[in-house]
Amino acid sequence: MKNDPIKRFVEKESSDELSPMDPPDAYSPPALEKFEYEEFHPFIQKFLDEHKASLKQMDEFEQTLKSIQDGSNDSKPEISKSLSQFFSFIDSKLVLHNVKEEKILFPLLQKRLLENGEHSKGVFPKTGVDNLESEHVKLMQITSVCFNFFGLASRLPDADSRTIVLDLAIEQGKALIEYLRLHIFREDNVIFPLAQKFITEEEFDEMDSKVPLYEHF
Repeated sequence: MKNDPIKRFVEKESSDELSPMDPPDAYSPPALEKFEYEEFHPFIQKFLDEHKASLKQMDEFEQTLKSIQDGSNDSKPEISKSLSQFFSFIDSKLVLHNVKEEKILFPLLQKRLLENGEHSKGVFPKTGVDNLESEHVKLMQITSVCFNFFGLASRLPDADSRTIVLDLAIEQGKALIEYLRLHIFREDNVIFPLAQKFITEEEFDEMDSKVPLYEHF
């Protein structure tokens, strides 16, 4: 979309128009100033490290879904443990990660994006921060639906009903994996580079000092 704030961070340099029948790849953002891991402030590096941990959990969860779907692992205790570990990670780690972004990083970054024209056009301009906050909510909604479907499937006595609900749980699980991977990609490759560009070292230091306040959220 022309006014999609997550895609409108850099003015288009080419005169070639994008066809609605051939949209840009979601994993191919506009050419932005790139930063190596070492170039990011330690405050941002913490988020990058947490993203790596999240992606590892996604990989393990994906393998669990595949084993359930193809029946390659019939060990109910093992599958139950794997699912429990995944949802515990979401509840204890990912939620805290999102809170730190929303409470510490996003307020100042939102201000800087608006100041530097990195926003959509309109009466109420929106930035990538607005989009990411909406994605945080959507991620929790998908997680809740997935968790509840798995819980329901485990309690249904009828085999056919259990299979139907289990299929729905797997479908939601796959949607969650893809959604979170894309969300992380956008933060790592669009939002964090913009933060590094528009926020000063001193401001990052101040943000970093606030992180311990949320460790027991």
